[in-house]
Amino acid sequence: MEMEIDGAGTERVAILDAGAQYGKVIDRRVRELNVESVLLPLDTAAYTLKEAGYRGIIISGGPNSVYSDDAPRYDADIFRIDIPVLGICYGMQMMNKEFGGTVVKKEHREDGVNSVELDDKSNLFKGLEKRQEVLLTHGDSIDKVADNFKVVGTSGNLVTAISNEKNRLYGLQFHPEVDLTPSGREIFSNFLRGVCGLPGTFCLQDRQAKCLTVIKEAVGENKVLMLLSGGVDSTVCCALLHKALDPEQVVAVHIDNGFMRKNESVNVEASLSAVGLQVKVVKANLEFMNGHTMIGDKKTGLLCQTVDPEVKRKIIGDTFMNVANRIIQDLNLDPEKVVLGQGTLRPDLIESASSLATTGGAEASCIKTHHNDTMLVRQLREKGRVVEPLKDFHKDEVRAIGRELGLPTELTVRHPFPGPGLAIRVLCSNGEINMERDFSETQVLCRLVVNYEEMVNKEHALLNRIENVTTEEERVVLAGKSKKQKYTATLLPIKTVGVQGDHRSYSYAVGISSVSDPDWEDLLYFAKIIPRVCHNVNRICYIFGGPVEHPVMEVTPTFLTPIVLATIRQADHLAHQVLANAGKNSAVSQMPVVLIPVHFDRSQLERVPSCCRSVVIRPFITQDFMTGVPAIPGKDLSIDLVSKMVSEIGTVPGISRVMYDLTSKPPGTTEWE
Repeated sequence: MEMEIDGAGTERVAILDAGAQYGKVIDRRVRELNVESVLLPLDTAAYTLKEAGYRGIIISGGPNSVYSDDAPRYDADIFRIDIPVLGICYGMQMMNKEFGGTVVKKEHREDGVNSVELDDKSNLFKGLEKRQEVLLTHGDSIDKVADNFKVVGTSGNLVTAISNEKNRLYGLQFHPEVDLTPSGREIFSNFLRGVCGLPGTFCLQDRQAKCLTVIKEAVGENKVLMLLSGGVDSTVCCALLHKALDPEQVVAVHIDNGFMRKNESVNVEASLSAVGLQVKVVKANLEFMNGHTMIGDKKTGLLCQTVDPEVKRKIIGDTFMNVANRIIQDLNLDPEKVVLGQGTLRPDLIESASSLATTGGAEASCIKTHHNDTMLVRQLREKGRVVEPLKDFHKDEVRAIGRELGLPTELTVRHPFPGPGLAIRVLCSNGEINMERDFSETQVLCRLVVNYEEMVNKEHALLNRIENVTTEEERVVLAGKSKKQKYTATLLPIKTVGVQGDHRSYSYAVGISSVSDPDWEDLLYFAKIIPRVCHNVNRICYIFGGPVEHPVMEVTPTFLTPIVLATIRQADHLAHQVLANAGKNSAVSQMPVVLIPVHFDRSQLERVPSCCRSVVIRPFITQDFMTGVPAIPGKDLSIDLVSKMVSEIGTVPGISRVMYDLTSKPPGTTEWE
């Protein structure tokens, strides 16, 4: 990847990439403030930055510890060349260590939205209220503040912001670049305009024109095999291909992998045909069900017998490539003259830890492998045989391009649906439970949170675990919420994918149930506190149907069989039908419906076998799909609508209970797998 260093004659800032999940989001936020930015390797020389005329430096977060043996290298002089520096998370810890401070791994980590106290006298926080909600995702924290630096932000007894105003050096332990930090834009504006003195006169190059140029350069005289899912990403990509190329160069194919929603393939073909995009539908369900791949030098089992979510994703992604190769043969095309077209977005590459999403060899943590970024796809990229004009954009930007292209609203606002389809919305299990040594203690801690007031009165021995990670004010609020009614917290012996501290996590889910209808704001508060107390929990749900009386000690064997897929397909159809009929599709950004191998309400004494499964609905609200929040019943969706969904899903045979996902991202990803 060519790296543009020169900043002379411009008003640019340099973003030094330490392997962050949100590195490209920083880039986007800066450009939204009409300041040009360039992503560069973390070890870019200070002399190079000075000579190039950069007006500011932003150092991203990253998954490493500043004390680890594999900590990324950097030029320490970047802090001493009279260019303002803003260090975010890992960048702040680098800065603090460089000037004599110390960083330690705390007993507890912070993941999720927290309140922080900011010093509004600092140039970085001018015009802001002192109390701010921000996204914190870290395990390492400042122990000793660097010489000549001042603490300008705290969360309880933890340092969340430092500054050296004289040398224009600033560090933030939280993420100002994401939507979960509402005042992040103002913080960047204060740094770029107030500290760096940039006027904000840069204008983004026309996005559509840039995409068309990328396509023409990548494709040339070749043909493009465009894999169309029918979602907004692939649809916009296909429309761009048709605009940039001769129509005969574009071969649009929709592969029905057997994991589509009810009537999905038929609807995709009809909706695309209506806007002049002719698509060939290829049925390949058996190839996917019996698909396998190589991971390293080992051959995987068949997809229909696989339970590991990462292996499932890799098999599906590589099977897409194998089916694409078959289609090329069936159409008598020359493989050397065919380029693969994909609607890959920036978040896909970030979460897959693709080198396209980081700079200069920085290593991000793989959260989950996206089907459009498997090893086979990466090999094709290296050969220059993949065209991905949207790879630098986020979902809302792609929707804007779709509107510019004249695509109808029903296509541009359509909820995303993952390429692997329902296959990754089924948590598969061979019947083995996920219960590590910490399971029993974690179960107790979760109950302590939801019954906090009662446990304080009983002087429970583990209350210090909550006290260590909360402020006195938070505990007062928790006590008030926990005494409103009797809540039951049930730790589930399954694990889900999350993102915590720029790392992938694979952790427990917790279900909360109650005797009467819950206060959803109280549930969201529990969902905020529990992952802070229990670092091995990354997802919190509400369980409808009254209190769960029995612990879940077994799981139902679950594979991608026709019956299992029919169950999730019908539950998904009913839930989305309720949402659409109420005219509320636009109220949420996405609503995954997930099947989990949990059979509730089974007494261990009666020895009833675990044979049913439960359904989770995840109405989710986001702008960039890198962070987001759950839709709140009674606020974003009506209580009646949610109840209708639960009632309809309950009619599907084999469903034990219905759950509602209350988790923000982070610590939970949008999808469960």
